[in-house]
Amino acid sequence: MLRERVITALVLLALLIPAVIAASPLPFALLTIALIGAAGWEWGRLCGLPRAGAIASGLVLAVACASIAPLGGPVGYVEIPGEAWGAVAILWVVGGAIALRAGPDGFKRLNVALRFAVGWVLIGAAWAALIASRERGLAYLATVCVLVWAADIFAYFGGRALGKRKLAPGISPGKSWEGAISGLLAVIVIAVLVVIVTVHPHGNLFALLHDRFGMAGMVLACAALVALAIVGDLAESLVKRAAGAKDSSGLLPGHGGVLDRIDALLPVFPAALALVMNL
Repeated sequence: MLRERVITALVLLALLIPAVIAASPLPFALLTIALIGAAGWEWGRLCGLPRAGAIASGLVLAVACASIAPLGGPVGYVEIPGEAWGAVAILWVVGGAIALRAGPDGFKRLNVALRFAVGWVLIGAAWAALIASRERGLAYLATVCVLVWAADIFAYFGGRALGKRKLAPGISPGKSWEGAISGLLAVIVIAVLVVIVTVHPHGNLFALLHDRFGMAGMVLACAALVALAIVGDLAESLVKRAAGAKDSSGLLPGHGGVLDRIDALLPVFPAALALVMNL
C-alpha cells in the first residue's frame, strides 16, 4: 500500500509540477479538465447513477469546463465576478450544513436529482476557481493549497496526539475537535509568519487577506477557510458512507479517487476568491 501511494504521488507530481509552472496555461487546463472529468464520473457513481450515466456525468462536466476556458482561444482564462464566488461559498455553507445535519441516512433520503445536480455544479465551480486562482499567480495558488494541506496534516497529527472529542463520529470517526483546532492554529501561525517574513508577497493569499482585512481579519478569514475545508472533507466522507463506498474510486492506487484527494479544496478555492476579489 505504501509503495503504491508513493508511486502514485510521484506520478501526479511529475504531471502537476510542469503543468503548473508552464508559461502556457494549456497544460494546466488540459490536466485539470481531465481530473475534474474523473471527479464528475466519481460523483455520478456515488450518487447511484448507472455506469453509462456516471461516464456521461464526467464527460459532460469536462466539456462544460472546457467551454468556460475555450481550448482554442484564451486558454485558462476565466472571468467570473466576485459575487459568483460568494454565491458558491454560501451554497457550500448552506448545502454542507443540510447534508451534515442529515447524516448518511438522511442524505440518502434527499432528492437524488437535486443532490447530484448541486454536487456536480460545486465540482465544476471549484475547477473554474482553480483556473482563476492560477491566473492570480503561483504564489496565490500555492498558498491556497498550503492552507488546506497544513490544516489537514496538522489536524491528523494533533488528533492522534490529543484527540478525545469526536468531531463527527457518525461521518468520520477519526476526526476530533482537538485535531481540527490543531490544524487551525497551524494555519494561523503559517499565515502570520508569511505576512511578517515575506518582503515581496507577490499576491499570496495571506498577504491579500491581510491587506484587505488587517491582521485580526486575516486570522478570522483563515479560520473560515479552514472550517470550509473541514466541511468539504466531511461532506465527501458522508456521501461515501451513504453510498457504502470506502473510496470515491480506485483511479489513484493507494490514494482512492480524485474526490478523495481534492474534497477539502473544493469549497476553499471559490471562497478564497470571494474574499480577495478586487485586490
